[in-house]
Amino acid sequence: MAIELPSPPKVGMVSLGCPKALVDSERILTRLRADGYDMSPDYAGADVVLVNTCGFLDSAKEESLAAIGEAISENGRVIVTGCMGNEAEVIRAKFPQVLAVTGAHQYEAVVEAVHDAAPPELSPYLDLIPQAYDEAGVKLTPRHYGYLKISEGCNHACSFCIIPSLRGKLASRRIDAVLREAEKLVQAGTRELLVISQDTSAYGVDVRHEERTWKNHPVRTHMTDLARELGQLSDAQGRKPWVRLHYVYPYPHVDAVIPLMAEGLLTPYLDIPFQHAAPSVLKSMKRPANEAKVLDRIHKWREICPDIAIRSSFVVGFPGETEQDFQYLLDWLDEAQLDRVGAFRFEPVEGAAANTLPDPVPEEVKEERYARIMEKTAAISAAKLQAKVGRVLPVIIDEVGEADEDGDVGATGRSQADAPEIDGNVFLRDASGVQVGDIVDVFIEDADEHDLYGAVRRA
Repeated sequence: MAIELPSPPKVGMVSLGCPKALVDSERILTRLRADGYDMSPDYAGADVVLVNTCGFLDSAKEESLAAIGEAISENGRVIVTGCMGNEAEVIRAKFPQVLAVTGAHQYEAVVEAVHDAAPPELSPYLDLIPQAYDEAGVKLTPRHYGYLKISEGCNHACSFCIIPSLRGKLASRRIDAVLREAEKLVQAGTRELLVISQDTSAYGVDVRHEERTWKNHPVRTHMTDLARELGQLSDAQGRKPWVRLHYVYPYPHVDAVIPLMAEGLLTPYLDIPFQHAAPSVLKSMKRPANEAKVLDRIHKWREICPDIAIRSSFVVGFPGETEQDFQYLLDWLDEAQLDRVGAFRFEPVEGAAANTLPDPVPEEVKEERYARIMEKTAAISAAKLQAKVGRVLPVIIDEVGEADEDGDVGATGRSQADAPEIDGNVFLRDASGVQVGDIVDVFIEDADEHDLYGAVRRA
């Protein structure tokens, strides 16, 4: 007689905010999967819904509260976690029916809350499931790329930021655990590893760059050792993944990873949060004010690795920013010629020291400066992309479309200069036979301000 086992409880997830929060969501779901839970793609099928919130900006908090409200309306059984979890009183005042509120990367507390809300079915097979949710497990990103979080928290005290109060001081993961997770991801089909943290360059500082053993040799808990080892990974077919570094502060040892890019071990891409260039603004931000040295280093990096793409983000309208400061930033960008740039209007964050700084910039001035910096960076981007027309570039395929009336199959991909979700795309025609996750050679035929257009180069 067949024994009908009870259906396992199902968990829904709404994940907001940055890629680091997305990794938190993956770890939580991996642990819950190991505990016998199934995942629900919608509210209706979930026994409980997790909302992983973002609390960095007021606009992000509003989005988080709206998501909590929607989950309560659609399901009713909601657990809140993430960066806004440190404002439990705000959440409970607006939504007293939430079942539990936990803070950022409090994995055990989240799992315990889910157990209380929807107890897992007891099963003799659960002990056979790996409990190491700190390593590769449930993925919320496509199979062909994955985020590799190497640390939590941050030791900086930037005046506009509350990340240390939300996520604590720097806490680096063991380098052997990071490399083991990366290896599992690559073996499972990941073609691109996106290394993330609050401060990738500071990796290992908190543990004094302790040594661990990996593949029978010692490795330091240090960005350069990690980068070198990641560059050695390959899958069963001998294919090396792209390894892309995000949130890299320009410490001196960053110079050591540029030759690894020139050798092909790392993707020639650096995401560096410069935030501004004017010395007076950087001082108010409590950021390093060495913009001239940085320019010299950027030029040197491009000598070593001509194809390196540098992306950054900048804040305009910071308290005390004068027109002279802003023009300094525009002139600096002319000199730096960054490949990808994002800009943000300054927005007060509850609890940030910058809120009390004198001389706030009027909103209309912020808008005008934002428009000018976007115009400037779009022109730089357009010129740099136009210079790629006529070249053949490796492109990773993110999406494959349907055949048109002529039988041509279009596809969307990214070059090595483009991180998913935040940079540009490469739009392909005549991509028949290409699959998501393939890395193919593409002849670039055209370009605009942000994207490239081309066709797969056939053998």
